[in-house]
Amino acid sequence: MTSKKPLFVTGIGTNIGKTIVSAVLVEKLKADYWKPVQSGDLNKSDSLSIQSLISNTVTKIHPESYKLTQPFSPHKSAAIDGITIDPDNIHLPKTSNALIVEGAGGLMVPLNNEFLIIDLIKKLNIEVVLVSQNYLGSINHTLLSIHALKSYGITIRGIIFNGIKDIYSKDFILETTGVELLGHIPQYNMIDKKAVIDAGSYIHL
Repeated sequence: MTSKKPLFVTGIGTNIGKTIVSAVLVEKLKADYWKPVQSGDLNKSDSLSIQSLISNTVTKIHPESYKLTQPFSPHKSAAIDGITIDPDNIHLPKTSNALIVEGAGGLMVPLNNEFLIIDLIKKLNIEVVLVSQNYLGSINHTLLSIHALKSYGITIRGIIFNGIKDIYSKDFILETTGVELLGHIPQYNMIDKKAVIDAGSYIHL
């Protein structure tokens, strides 16, 4: 790795592979990992998934700032749990290692009634790796995400495509936005430690 600047992994939507990409980056860079806000089954959290997918012994998994029990958007999950997410309580973990930060859902996911994931990225002042996946509508979602990040003045380190390739979508997105391509992770039949290591060879960061 050429830099130890923290990177925030966000996606063009939900279930497009943020955790897989995070695991690949963590393993490739032997970076630390942090999920600021976790919603859902805490026995199957993203932090636990990352721990199960990496092979190196350097990575530290930093504890979440908020652990919510319901599988909904963070603001709804927090309300059901009887709390309000306070962005002032969310701080980058102190580490001398590289750090991969994973968001929740897409950029416009609310943490409370006034604060979105994109606001958190701006507050943390770190660069973004955007994860895209090919499906009908993904061009629109990807361009909107990039437009939102640029309008907030957030630096986009690059884009990683995950899953089935579509050269028409990929080329249009890259040519239209000028965002750097960091790699394309192929579709695997099973995501395990071996797949995560192999996927790292497709990433240039």
